[in-house]
Amino acid sequence: IASALAANGEWILSRSFKYRRPRGVFSMAGHDANTLVQLPGEPNVPAGLYPISDGLTVSGQNYDGSLARDRGAWVGRVGRFLPPGFYYKAFFRPRGAWRLWEPFIRRKAGLGRVDPNTEHEERDKAYAFADTVVIGGGPAGMSAALRAAAQGNNVVLIDDQPVLGGALSFARFDVGGTRGPMLREDLIAQVTATPSIEVWTDATCHALYDDAWLAIAKDGRLIKLRAGNVVVATGAIELPVVFRNCDLPGIMLCSAAQRLLRLYGVRPGSRAVVATANEHGYGAALDLADAGVAVEAVCDLRAVAPDGELRRAVRDRGIPVHDGHTVWEAAGTGHVEGVELAPITGTGEFGKPTTFVACDLVCLGAGYTPNAALLHHAEARFRYDERAAMHVLDSAPAHVEAFGSVAGCFDLDGALTGDNRRSDESLNHPWPMFAHPKGMDFADLDEDLTIADIEATAAEGYDHIQLLKRFSTTGMGPSQGRLSNVAAIRLAARATGRTPDAVGSTTTRPPYGAPTFATLAGRSFQPVRLTPMYHRHLEAGAAMMVAGAWLRPAYYGAEANAEKLIAVEARAVREAVGLIDVSTLGKIELRGPDAAEMLERIYTFAYAKQAPGRLRYVLMTDETGAIIDDGVACRLADDHFYVSATTGGADAVHRAMLWWNAQWQLDVDIANVTAAYAAINIAGPKSRDVLAQLCEEVDLAASAFPYLGVREGRVAGAPARLMRLGFVGELGYELHVPASQGEHVWDALMEAGRDARIRRFGVEAQRLLRLEKGHIIVGQDTDALTHPEEADMAWAISRRKPFFVGGRAIDMRTARGISRKLIGFRLADPAGEIPKECHLVIEDGEIAGRVTSCVRGIGADGVIGLAYVRPHQATPGHAIEI
Repeated sequence: IASALAANGEWILSRSFKYRRPRGVFSMAGHDANTLVQLPGEPNVPAGLYPISDGLTVSGQNYDGSLARDRGAWVGRVGRFLPPGFYYKAFFRPRGAWRLWEPFIRRKAGLGRVDPNTEHEERDKAYAFADTVVIGGGPAGMSAALRAAAQGNNVVLIDDQPVLGGALSFARFDVGGTRGPMLREDLIAQVTATPSIEVWTDATCHALYDDAWLAIAKDGRLIKLRAGNVVVATGAIELPVVFRNCDLPGIMLCSAAQRLLRLYGVRPGSRAVVATANEHGYGAALDLADAGVAVEAVCDLRAVAPDGELRRAVRDRGIPVHDGHTVWEAAGTGHVEGVELAPITGTGEFGKPTTFVACDLVCLGAGYTPNAALLHHAEARFRYDERAAMHVLDSAPAHVEAFGSVAGCFDLDGALTGDNRRSDESLNHPWPMFAHPKGMDFADLDEDLTIADIEATAAEGYDHIQLLKRFSTTGMGPSQGRLSNVAAIRLAARATGRTPDAVGSTTTRPPYGAPTFATLAGRSFQPVRLTPMYHRHLEAGAAMMVAGAWLRPAYYGAEANAEKLIAVEARAVREAVGLIDVSTLGKIELRGPDAAEMLERIYTFAYAKQAPGRLRYVLMTDETGAIIDDGVACRLADDHFYVSATTGGADAVHRAMLWWNAQWQLDVDIANVTAAYAAINIAGPKSRDVLAQLCEEVDLAASAFPYLGVREGRVAGAPARLMRLGFVGELGYELHVPASQGEHVWDALMEAGRDARIRRFGVEAQRLLRLEKGHIIVGQDTDALTHPEEADMAWAISRRKPFFVGGRAIDMRTARGISRKLIGFRLADPAGEIPKECHLVIEDGEIAGRVTSCVRGIGADGVIGLAYVRPHQATPGHAIEI
């Protein structure tokens, strides 16, 4: 996009983040935020990387009116009133002022805009494996891939560009400019001819995790790649010179100008000035001259520059060379129109300007910094080398190697052979930053931060590099400081009197680029599980709802009559008998000598002395003491427990048991048998009479089969585990039978209950009935922070056993006291409107809690519910406002 616009004379691509200054091409490699543009369905698209296509609509970002004449540019004129950290100190006084300022600031801040109506993209993921993965398709990367393949390895070679070649595709390595293209063709031919090398272009490696696990985005797909070893050959990032107005469109890195010329056939200007500190800048000057650009001057920051062949070639063409000079200031409004040159007199210091050069292009090349984000992900270590004025690789993990300029080797022959030899000549100027009395000398283009901004941050005491970053926001923009981090480190070093190596650097985290949420999320895939009685529910006219991964009946009948139908189903359970499919409950078998000990440790209650034939409530907390699941534990024998879990928590509970036992090494076998059993709850005053018609081998009399008892027998001829429990508050039995027999048993119970007016009931009626009973639903009446005392569940905690997961945290939180309490409430008006879940409890105009469940009761009169309130509101009879 950027090259196509530049070819047609459109150089302003965006407006800067804070001051709304015009910005254009700077790196042409995605290393800056200057070229972020808006597409109809996607904001913040790097125009230097995104390919054009027919009908593509592109617009600028962060402006009012037109991009060329932004009405919001006045912000730049009051920049002296917006120092670093001003947003931490302003807008909060007097009390409530932020509410007035916030809408205005939000309108002015930010980059692109998200369209919430954007069509959803279906993306998927892929998994791949390789002996060796090489990241970077330049000379070092292609050579490393060839060496690895010659050793018998299967190799994947990854590059984020459309074609291989790296710097060989655009940089100049000799006076004639022929070595790069010829070497590129030769290496590509060798790679293509090697069957064991698989090439992925247009692929960005966003992360290098432990154990050589790489996350790669290609063609909108996230590829999870495992490698035996990894070679990082990602090259280096060219660094700019900092001076007043160094951000004007038409000012760019030398490599950006070369990319425009050699990759896209676009002449970046007609009259150019090149400011450099190495031989590579002279190569850019030659490329510009060959393309018909008048190179008006080369400004060499070095006082004494080695007489290299490219420098000699520039002089031979009659191009003026100013040694020991810098660009002091750029002139222009919407585009650079000329520059003032000044002699360098000290570190960051300059004398009186000596020369004004009219130009429409300024190319900058103050040196390089390793493009080492992936190496940082792998916890490689770097140090700042004072002689090289650059961060250099110190050490890397055993399975990770680095070659080429990312490892400090800028010698082309060394990159090809992999010996990583470093040149005696430094390519970097140690201090290419020149503060101007009038400011606007931007050390961080993303965040509009000047040299003075960063110095002021350090002067306020935020001189640790991590604090300096966060207070000033340097390095926190879209490019994550690729062009500004070195400048910030050098400025922090000078402010604190330390070396850049002692200052250190900020933490580099994944992802490397900016993958879309669609790519990270992958396909919108929702697994659906069906109970054995699913088709019977459809035949009965059930309205199905999602519960975890399952489809369950919400109620039976038309949606228009939902409230009435739910009430009828609930009343049937209260007055006669009802039948509900609870096959979705998690079911876990624990067998072995340590089965009881496992439950003692994983749940809050006590189970060691639980008698066979009895069941007991189970409550699970995590290490923080927060409630994460509940259910029941049935002891079928001394060494055999059958445990239920919530519909949504079954898999997580099973994983937690396996994970903890990997630490504890108890003698117990843990099996998730959720899919093996169908489960049916038959409840109501007549449930025993109906069940008795089909039950064999079990005495259902209350004295023989008491509450919280568990028995094994047969129901309708199918082997069954029977539990007597009362989640819905009535006489009830939960029947667990083989999944293959679930539909048969369901049909038999419906037939046996015909005379008793048996009725199917769904999840909504069940929730109403349990609420009248006072039972909580984990995940609805609790959240990720709820601990037992807050939910009035302290009765489910055994204080006699020495340990359970979360026990210590619960003790600490209890000692500290609670800030909320789950209570039952009844509306004063029985006919009042039913509050919705998450409606707020208000006290003295402030939020005091929230409603978690609420229904119009059947057995209870009026509207009842559960809500979190402040502890002093939890006494019976207290009035609350919802």
